[in-house]
Amino acid sequence: MTAIDLSHRTILITGAAGFIGSNLAKRVLSDFKDAKVIGIDNMNHYYDVHIKEARLKELEEFPAFTFVKGSIADRSLIEKIFADYEPSVVVNLAAQAGVRYSITNPDVYIESNLIGFYNILEACRHSYDGGKTGVEHLVYASSSSVYGSNKKVPYSTDDKVDNPVSLYAATKKSNELLDHAYSKLYNIPSTGLRFFTVYGPAGRPDMAYFGFTNKLRKGETIKIFNYGNCKRDFTYVDDIVEGVLRVMQKAPDRVNGEDGLPLPPYRIYNIGNSHPENLLDFVTILQEELIRAGVLPEDYDFEAHKELVPMQPGDVPVTYADTTALERDFGYKPQTSLRTGLRRFAEWYKEYYG
Repeated sequence: MTAIDLSHRTILITGAAGFIGSNLAKRVLSDFKDAKVIGIDNMNHYYDVHIKEARLKELEEFPAFTFVKGSIADRSLIEKIFADYEPSVVVNLAAQAGVRYSITNPDVYIESNLIGFYNILEACRHSYDGGKTGVEHLVYASSSSVYGSNKKVPYSTDDKVDNPVSLYAATKKSNELLDHAYSKLYNIPSTGLRFFTVYGPAGRPDMAYFGFTNKLRKGETIKIFNYGNCKRDFTYVDDIVEGVLRVMQKAPDRVNGEDGLPLPPYRIYNIGNSHPENLLDFVTILQEELIRAGVLPEDYDFEAHKELVPMQPGDVPVTYADTTALERDFGYKPQTSLRTGLRRFAEWYKEYYG
C-alpha cells in the first residue's frame, strides 16, 4: 500500500454536514497540520436540517474548512470544485441513505447514489489530465446492505453480493462495480467501505435508536421488528471515523499485471464492530441510559411503550461484519462498547433537546 500523509493536503469530503462526514472532517482538521478540507453537502430535508446546520457550525470554526452547498449530482459544480481546489484525497460520503425510504422515493437514490457517484469518478479520472498528480486516493461509502439476505454470517467481502433486497443496496453495489471499472481503466487508487449500522451523538434521526428516543420521550409506542430478534452490528461513530482515517492514509498500490497492463488499485473492506447485538438488548440499554441522562423519568414504564412486530420489507434479520481484513491491513478494530456509545448519545440528546 502507498502511504499518504494527510498533513498539508487538500481533502474533499462529500456529505460533509452528514453524521459521518462532519465527524471525519473534524478529525482531519484537528489532527493533521495544515490540512485543508473542502466539504460539499446539499443540506436536503431527508431528516431535520437543524442537526446538519449544528454540525456545520462546529466545522466552520476551523479556518481550513471550506463549505460548498450543492449536490454531487451537479456535474458542473463537481468539475469546478476539482478545478479550483485540486483535492489529493477524496472521501465520498454523500448519498441518499435509508433502506425503507428507497421503496417510496427511488428517484433521489438514482440521482445522488448513481449519477452523483459517477460525477465523482469522472472528476477523479480527469484530475490526472495534463500529467497532474491528481487524486491519490478515493475512499467511498458502501454499505452492509449489499449483503442482502445472505444467510452466511459473519459477512465477508469475499461473499457473493448479487442479490440486493432494496434499491438502496442496489445503488451501493453499483458504486462498487462502477469504481472497479474506473479503477481498472484509469488507474484510480480507491477503497470502498461497507459501513455497518453507525450510531452516536448528533446522529441521523431516521436511525432506529434516535427514532426510538424521540417516541419514548413523547410517550409513544415503539415498534421492535422481527419480534426483537434482529441483530445489528452497531458501530460507534468515533470508531468508524478512526477506521476511515486509517484507510485514507494507505492507498492501494498501482501495479501492472503479467500482461503489462495496470491491475485495478481497488479494495473493499467491511467496517463494523464484528459483534452483533440483539435489538431487544440494544433497546434495553438505550432505555437505561436515557433514564440515567434524565431524558426519561426514573419510573418510566418501558413495557407499556414497546410493541413486538414482524419483519418489514427490505430489512434483514442480522448484520455481522467480518473485519479481519481491516484489522490485518490497518491494525484497527472498534473499541467502544454499546453502553458507552449509547451513554454518550443520551447525554448529547439531553443537552441538544433540553
